[in-house]
Order: sequence, then C-alpha cells, then structure tokens
Amino acid sequence: MSAFPPRLPEQPIFYPVTTEEYAVKIARDWNVPQSGSGFVTQFQVRRDFLSRYDVQDAGGKAHREYWIPAEELEAFNAAIVGKIEVVREFR
Repeated sequence: MSAFPPRLPEQPIFYPVTTEEYAVKIARDWNVPQSGSGFVTQFQVRRDFLSRYDVQDAGGKAHREYWIPAEELEAFNAAIVGKIEVVREFR
C-alpha cells in the first residue's frame, strides 16, 4: 500500500500516531471492538512535510499523534517515503 484512502465525511482529521505502542492500543482496544479488526501500519513521511504540524498530546506522552486535516491527506500521502506496511493485525 502506498497511500491512505480518503477520509469519510465524519472523519475531518487523519491521526497518524508516533509510536507502535499507541497504534497497537488503538487497533486492538478500540478498532477491534468497533469494527471487528484493527491494523498497525508503519511508514515514513518526509520531515519537511511533517514539520508543518505540531505533535499533539492526546492523553499523555504515550499518546502522541499528528492532526492532519482531511483535505491535506493527498499531500500527506505524497510525502510518504516508500510503502505503508502492515506490521500487526488484530481480529
């Protein structure tokens, strides 16, 4: 996979997180109960793109994420270096 899909109308923000630990928590503890599955991805984004955004604290140092407006997701995808890899899967 080389890009994230467009956000749904009720999803105005894309929230890439900064650690695998936080991504696992979201995938396993939130996504599985809500939708039946959760995935942890790993990817790299050009620093010059990410430097436009502040890292947000979403509940402590272990819960840090970027807030990318949905209308900027295409630019975010263009700033991804290489492929997006699924590194964990929960059902």
